[in-house]
Amino acid sequence: MGAPPPAQLGRWSWRRRALRSLVYQALVLLVLALGLWFLGHHTLANMRERGIQSGLDFLWQTAGFDIGESLLSFESSQSYFMAFAVGLLNTLRVALLGCVLATVLGTLVGVGRLSRSALLRGLCQAYVECFRNVPLLLQLLMWYLLFTELLPDAAQAWQLGAVFLSKGGLSFPVPLWAAGHAWSAAGLLAGGVAGELYRRRARAQDDAVGRVRRLGWVPLLSLLAGGLLGWLLGGAPTAADVPVRGEFAIENGGALTPEFMALLLGLVAYTAAFVAEVVRSGLQSVPRGQSEAAAALGLSRAQEMRLVRLPLALRVIIPPLTNQYLNLTKNSSLAVAIGYPDVVSIANTAINQTGRAMECIFIVMLVYLLTSLLTSGLMNRYNARAAIRER
Repeated sequence: MGAPPPAQLGRWSWRRRALRSLVYQALVLLVLALGLWFLGHHTLANMRERGIQSGLDFLWQTAGFDIGESLLSFESSQSYFMAFAVGLLNTLRVALLGCVLATVLGTLVGVGRLSRSALLRGLCQAYVECFRNVPLLLQLLMWYLLFTELLPDAAQAWQLGAVFLSKGGLSFPVPLWAAGHAWSAAGLLAGGVAGELYRRRARAQDDAVGRVRRLGWVPLLSLLAGGLLGWLLGGAPTAADVPVRGEFAIENGGALTPEFMALLLGLVAYTAAFVAEVVRSGLQSVPRGQSEAAAALGLSRAQEMRLVRLPLALRVIIPPLTNQYLNLTKNSSLAVAIGYPDVVSIANTAINQTGRAMECIFIVMLVYLLTSLLTSGLMNRYNARAAIRER
């Protein structure tokens, strides 16, 4: 007779591996929670013994200081909460623009590293080695001194049409808001949607018959046509706030401060050097046989790069590119060194005025944690969509 079957383990039997794993994980979480409670309790107790106030109630108190550059209207009579909101928007402003510009510049330099032209390869390599090996803080100070020391005063500002460049920053015309601008925005949205739908339909037809066409200009024309049509339907508003040369400063119009331009250029130039290496390594990871197959199909070198090598290299490029986006966002905290009012600068001012150091540092840490998690989540989702799916 055969051996009897093994006895079934009960759901709560300690011999079950799943149960033991859950218990061990629960114990680790309990130890971590107790450790955090111990640190928090003793920290608050020591602060009370020394008469140090704590809590987030200060966020609703009057800030009492001005912010030189903000996307929102801010006055010194508003609360610290609004001051932190302005600092957050300033941080996101430079981070988003920096990621876009660093991606474009880094991709161009990375592709140039693989060019057949020795001169172009050398220039791209010199750019990478120069900006990658110089500390970012020094680069930010270099750009800031360039804008504040080498550029002329407002009275001798460089002028190109209605655009002025001086120590005070870059001044340019901005349109005065009218109903026609809302129509233009609606037209741009409609044109963009129509262009994207056409591109997808045309791409499906091309894939069905094995045809290769340039479809990028059609969505662009559709976008521009939609915006122009909306602008015309809205009455074609042309009024604008044009900057003029004043005695001591450029007045009216929109402006980009030297601090913002120095921070943006420094972050873009520094991060683009790393992005270039990411793009170069990703392109070199594509097997040579793919390029030979593209040449056999009669694709030009530009078509090969756009349709074959770059799509295949994305699975290698996207993960390290995500790290560069995170680094750029966190490196924007160096803005405090050149006086740009980001969230770290606002926190420093709040600490000096209220003494709530722990709370302000916690807010800054939370801001960078959430922005990093959001960036990582979006890039991971894009990476999943760009991944090559096996049949």
